[in-house]
Amino acid sequence: MSKKAKVAAGGVAVGLILLIWLPWWAALLIVLGVPAAAYLTLDPAQRRRLRRVNRKEIGR
Repeated sequence: MSKKAKVAAGGVAVGLILLIWLPWWAALLIVLGVPAAAYLTLDPAQRRRLRRVNRKEIGR
């Protein structure tokens, strides 16, 4: 199993646990808010690099 697959499986597991433990809107806020907050903590050069890598992966 690749590293990305492990991260995705862990994210799904955490999401399911949050849905059981918290109201659905709170779980959704956490699932969407954590990656957004992580992206916003990057400096502009890191954001450009991340966008460039993502574009290469989808073949643009």
